[in-house]
Formats: sequence, structure tokens, C-alpha cells
Amino acid sequence: MPSVALRRAVRETVSGLPREFWWLWTSTLVNRLGAFVATFMALYLTLDRGYSASYAGLVASLHGLGGVVSALGGGVMADRLGRRPTMLLAQSSTAGAVALLGFVQDPVAIAGVAFLVGMASNASRPAVQAMMADIVRPQDRVRAFSLNYWAINLGFAVSSMGAGFIAEVSYRAGFLIEAGMTAVCAVLVFAKVPESRPERAAKGAGTKGGGAVSLWTVVRDGRYMAVVGLSFLVALVFQQGSVGLPVAMGQAGFSPADYGTAIAVNGVLIVVLQIPVTRVIEHRDPRSLLVVSSLLAGYGFGLTAFAGSVGVFALTVCVWTLAEIVNAPTQTGLVVRLSPVHGRGRYQGMYSLSWSAAALIAPLMSGVVIDRVGARWLWGVCAVVGTAAAFGYGVLMRRLPEDRMPEERVPEDRTPVTKDTAEAEARA
Repeated sequence: MPSVALRRAVRETVSGLPREFWWLWTSTLVNRLGAFVATFMALYLTLDRGYSASYAGLVASLHGLGGVVSALGGGVMADRLGRRPTMLLAQSSTAGAVALLGFVQDPVAIAGVAFLVGMASNASRPAVQAMMADIVRPQDRVRAFSLNYWAINLGFAVSSMGAGFIAEVSYRAGFLIEAGMTAVCAVLVFAKVPESRPERAAKGAGTKGGGAVSLWTVVRDGRYMAVVGLSFLVALVFQQGSVGLPVAMGQAGFSPADYGTAIAVNGVLIVVLQIPVTRVIEHRDPRSLLVVSSLLAGYGFGLTAFAGSVGVFALTVCVWTLAEIVNAPTQTGLVVRLSPVHGRGRYQGMYSLSWSAAALIAPLMSGVVIDRVGARWLWGVCAVVGTAAAFGYGVLMRRLPEDRMPEERVPEDRTPVTKDTAEAEARA
């Protein structure tokens, strides 16, 4: 009986999604399975190349800065050039830049290429999210975004384990393998993923008010920018799992292996719980989900102030990981609901910018707070920020106009209206 119930649950989770989605999902998984460089970059620079920790931090910041720059650029390209060309250009550029990074030796060149890698690798994110919104029915989008997030974390969990073994043999091999996997991802998109940009976007149709969607249109969308701001606050909290937590544990006398044990709980729980939790939340009120997930994130990290053993650290990781599992697909689904069909790329780009900016600022924030007042104050700040985000979501979602929430109509066959389908209907 349990096996029958499990098969039914799996079937219900994956059913009803178009074939194009699964090819896009596969390309995401392949891409993340080869994501080695981010895992061992600091070790490569300090141990293999002999650079200082400060230089390694500078390179990491430049990599993040590249992501900030490309978040908006990738969104504009997704709307103007199309989702598919943007992904192909970004993935091809990433493959070339990552391969080059394995060969350059001059410190200035390394820093410059790291910036290019960050810019190229982040440019495809708005296009991927916009394409998923294009091809998946509104009622299935939370489930689709959750499955994509699951693939990202499954791939990262596998690649993180493989990165250690590859680094022992050759760091350069890791760069080349990631470049090759990214190239495979581009080939999958080229061969199997059709363009999904709605026809109105191709013709430059206007917004509800008749004007064209530009970045200035997004910036003037007050409620949407408020959502982006709240997303930034939540992202600042989540980033502490990789920037504040290892520093705090190290100062408390714990080893890198202890941190690795505690943080491994994050990846394991996401892989195990993402799909079943999504089955529970996918048709629930996004306002309540975002409020609860923000509180869980803030107080999950806040409880870290009382951790004195690896086991307790792991328990706090469980709390904020549950928040992450709920927040990620819900937040992405909300972004789609607030975005005009023909401006999804730009809107997704602005949303990606909130996470890229948080990745850039979080290390500075955690370092200053820990150095000046101690790690416990950092966890207190996380609790306050999470509470503020929860309050913001509660107010914002309650006052959201009714005419902004309903989804656009999607044909029953789930086929997006693209240039090719519009021409076919005209001929018919």
C-alpha cells in the first residue's frame, strides 16, 4: 500500500506539465550537476594559486557583481530577443568563460573573467523563469517552479560532493567539466526547447495602459517593487547560511567539517521534502505562505544564537530550510502573477536582481556585525528582518488590487501563443 500511495503521489506531482517544461527542467538539472566552480573557487585561489583570503573574497564579490549587472540585462533580452536566444547566448558564454577561468593566471585577469562568469551564468535566469510562466498553466506554476527548484538543489548536492574529489585530482579539470556540462545544457535548449515568447511581446504590445514595457515601467510599478524589496530582505536572511553561519561556527570553535555536517541538512531536506511540501502548499493562499516562511526564516536563523553543538545548529538549519522550501516556489509564482505577459523577462530580471544584490551585500553585512558586536547580534538582526518581511507581505498582499491578481487565460491544450502558433491559426 505505501508503494502504491507513493507512486500515485509521484504521478500527481509530475502529471499535467508540458513536454517543453521537462526539457527545460532537464537542462537545469544538467547545468547544476556540473556546477563545480562555485564550490571550490575559494580553495582554488588560496590553496592552488596561493592568493590571500582577501583576494578570494574580492573575486567572489566581482562574481556576484556580474550577476547583479546581468539580472536586468537578461530580463530585457528575454523580452526583446526571446527566451530561447537569451538562454543559448548566456549558456554558451558561460561555458567559454568558465573554461577560460581555468587557464588564466594573472590576478587581474582572474578577477575580470570571474566577473564575466557571474554575468553570463546569471543572465539566463530571467529567461528560464519567464519561459516556465509562458508554457505552464497558471494553476500548475507553483508546482513547476518547485520542481525546478528541486532540480537545482539536487544537482548542486551531487556537484558539491563531486567537486571535492575532482579538486583532489585537478582544479582545471573541474573548470573544464563545468564548461562541458554547460555546453550540453545549451545543446539541449537548442535541440528540444522551442521559443515561448508570447506574440504580443514579439510585436512590442503595450501594457494595460497602452505603453510599452520597459525597465522604467517595472520601477514605477510600486507594488511590484515592494515585493522585490521584501524578496531582498528574505534573501539577505537566507544568504547567512553560506556567509554568516560558517564564520560564526568557526569563531565558536567548530571545524569546517562541523559546518559541512550542519549545512548538508539544508540540501538533504530540500531534495527529500520539496515535492511533498509543494503538494500541500500549491493551492494555498500565497499571502499566508510568504508571511509564515518569512517568520520561519528569520527565527530559524535567530535560534542560531542559542546553538552550542553541531546537532542544535543542524536543527536550526531544519527550521530555515523549511522556510526556503515554502518561499521559493511561492515567491516566484507571485512574481509571475504580478507581471504583464509581455514584460515577464524584465519583471523576472528585477526579481533576480534582488537575490543577486543580497548575495553581494550579505557578506559585508555579516562581517561588519560579527566583527563589531558579535554573532549573536547577527542572528537577532535576522529575526528582525524576517519579522519585517512577514509584516510587509501581510500588508502588501491584503491591499493588492483584484484586477492585478487574476492570471491571463491559457488555452486548454496548454500551448502558449507564440509567433508560430499565431501564424498557423491565421492560415487556418
